[in-house]
Amino acid sequence: MPKRVVVITCWGSHGDLFPYIGLALALKKRGHRPVIATNAGYRAEVEREGIEFAVAGPTIDPNVPDAHDLFERVMNPKKGSEVIVRELLMPHLRQTYEELRDAVAGADLLVTHPITFAGPIVAEQARIPWLSTVLAPLSLFSAHDPAVLPTAPRLNDLPLLGPWLAHTILRLARPTLRRWVEPVDRLRAELGLEPGGHPMIEGQFSPHGTLALFSRVLAEPQPDWPPNVTITGTVFYNGGGAALDEQLQMFLGSPRRPVVFTLGTSAVGAAGRFYHESVEAVVKLGVRAVMLTGGFAQNKPDRVPHDVLLVDRAPHELLFPCADAIVHQVGAGTTAQGLRSGRPMLLVPHGHDQFDNARRVRKLGAARVVLATDYRAGRVARELGALLNDASYRERAAAIAAIVRQEGGAEAAADVIERLLA
Repeated sequence: MPKRVVVITCWGSHGDLFPYIGLALALKKRGHRPVIATNAGYRAEVEREGIEFAVAGPTIDPNVPDAHDLFERVMNPKKGSEVIVRELLMPHLRQTYEELRDAVAGADLLVTHPITFAGPIVAEQARIPWLSTVLAPLSLFSAHDPAVLPTAPRLNDLPLLGPWLAHTILRLARPTLRRWVEPVDRLRAELGLEPGGHPMIEGQFSPHGTLALFSRVLAEPQPDWPPNVTITGTVFYNGGGAALDEQLQMFLGSPRRPVVFTLGTSAVGAAGRFYHESVEAVVKLGVRAVMLTGGFAQNKPDRVPHDVLLVDRAPHELLFPCADAIVHQVGAGTTAQGLRSGRPMLLVPHGHDQFDNARRVRKLGAARVVLATDYRAGRVARELGALLNDASYRERAAAIAAIVRQEGGAEAAADVIERLLA
């Protein structure tokens, strides 16, 4: 196939960036010219891989003085999604549209992320084909496979929850979600475009197809999914030249595997007492631990035993297989790395799709769940003890890992793209 220009636009945390770098690398290997259009703060990470970069979307600096407050609001289970859409994205929609319009000049295809709301508009204006993507099953809004909502994480425990109730909930939510994205409707009108589908629901999905960039162990196709969805498996990427530092390697050299604690790249900024309670739980259990604190001073407990190593960050791909168990926030990227590692997990969802991801992994028999509001040392010690002392969790985790490792998400996604380009 001749070389084609594929613009990939995404926005969010590293969990929202890494799969698209992995996809770009797969396309580049096949001789195409991928361009990643995203937050300006990611330029160096993208260009380090030899991938072209274009700015599209607002820049969020996690190092500014009020960043902690922003993390807290973004990870709030009831208001976090609204904060992202209404406060961070919508005020910059017109600018993002113009940036992305420039980026797709001469492109053969546009690939969009679930919240790159300018993407479908740009594709329609530029008259180029586009593919949508999702990173987690929740984004597909199936009434036949109801998602756990962050605003009501215990609702799915009701025995009567079925397609009729899930459909009703989605119908009632549509007007509220539509108000969040009113600037999308206004921009379409200004550009002389016909009104589109709901930008947060059916309007995010391309008629050309959607790449579901998650493992099939998490969800199977449903009759009410959008047309032309392909489950590719996770597209893995762990950062160029990633390695474990010398201190961490030495700590991992002990025959006693540690429990790894991490909150990814977003929840870690709103950790509360997660690491303080985790240290107390580790002491109660008498186990070793590695804790990835994100470099935030407030995440460092006052008393750290010698069997606990605090690290700012470390590549999950290399660290997780060395763990006895993994405690994490259940973001899409962290979850995928956890599933691939073959280690049992204690899941602590904080917001967004994390509650739904937690339910799906728990159903696989590879994990237990503690809500962030219930995360106390005594409870954590009990749950971790049950996880570590029951061999069935390790057996299920190993069986799931064997499936995930064979899926080849990047190649499967690249295959779909090449078929569309052809």
